[in-house]
Amino acid sequence: MENFYTHHVLHSLSIAKFKDFIPGTRVLDLGTGGGFPGIPLAIFFPKVNFYLIDGVGKKIDSVNRIIKNLDLKNVVAKKVRAEDFNEIVDFVTVRAVSKIKIFLPWIKKNFSPNNLRSIERGLICLKGGNLFDEISGFSNIDLVNLSKYFDEEFFETKKLIYIPAKSFINESS
Repeated sequence: MENFYTHHVLHSLSIAKFKDFIPGTRVLDLGTGGGFPGIPLAIFFPKVNFYLIDGVGKKIDSVNRIIKNLDLKNVVAKKVRAEDFNEIVDFVTVRAVSKIKIFLPWIKKNFSPNNLRSIERGLICLKGGNLFDEISGFSNIDLVNLSKYFDEEFFETKKLIYIPAKSFINESS
């Protein structure tokens, strides 16, 4: 618990340093676990709609209690596997989930092939370690060392990866 704020809350909020979600944006937090990064982001962006999903019921039960206790109106948490989640979103956030190439096929369907809202959409991952193999083959990605935003030692090896949706889905507009 002594590192809770840095390792979980601040780490989650690093996404807000990178991306300023506009009101009405829809964000899927894939494999939310204890609600990270979804809950801190939902507090920070109260006019953005968040879907927090995880395949483990106990985790979602805890997340739903947190959502209720914090009276968050912009968050829906569900026990559902990514393959079975069918809402259309603008962004997917991931923290401590498997390699991108494993889960990317599960989430492609969650991005409309037509960018009707004309906003930049994509995948935002919080990762650590050597990511060379994991990001090879993707075009137009942003790789941000989180030590750019934070001085704490924890962030020295942490990175944010952004992959625009147009890099992995077919867009006709």
